[in-house]
Amino acid sequence: MCAYEQVKSMKWKADIMDEQQLYRSMARIAHEIIEKNNGADHICLLGIQRRGVSLAKMLADNIEKFGGVKVPLGEIDITHYRDDLSELSEQPETTGVVIPVDPEDYTMIIVDDVIYTGRTVRAAIEAVFRRGRPSRIQLAVLIDRGHRELPIRPDYVGKNIPTAKNEQVSVKIDSYDGETGVSLFTL
Repeated sequence: MCAYEQVKSMKWKADIMDEQQLYRSMARIAHEIIEKNNGADHICLLGIQRRGVSLAKMLADNIEKFGGVKVPLGEIDITHYRDDLSELSEQPETTGVVIPVDPEDYTMIIVDDVIYTGRTVRAAIEAVFRRGRPSRIQLAVLIDRGHRELPIRPDYVGKNIPTAKNEQVSVKIDSYDGETGVSLFTL
């Protein structure tokens, strides 16, 4: 079954977060980032395409609002491998990386919507190291659904949702989906 057919055959199971709950989670994560890093002066947010970029923008806006610092914002595009939909390749590949600062001077915070096996995050970390060696790399995710295959743990989590392997977490962002929230589906 191809990825499109798999998504098409999903059945709604539950709504996990509405729009306001998602925004509150992102505000809380922004506060945690500021606190853990003693401010935000040397932070760069890197959103993983697609929804991770939108979430990184939300974090950047919140960090500026709460911490008074406009943080640099970049993105990582991983299109040859999406472990949240299907396995298209054994090795995740990055096709586009935009890091607007010298990584060596910053803590890079990778932002994604859902962490599952950890393979997408691993590819993102490798992409950052190809650009330079940051002082630290941290990970912020909206949803941690478990089932890790690699020893990768997020530093900041909006919500932990224990799932079965036949379930799918769908993060909806208004600019892509016409609504904002998180739902759980079964395949």
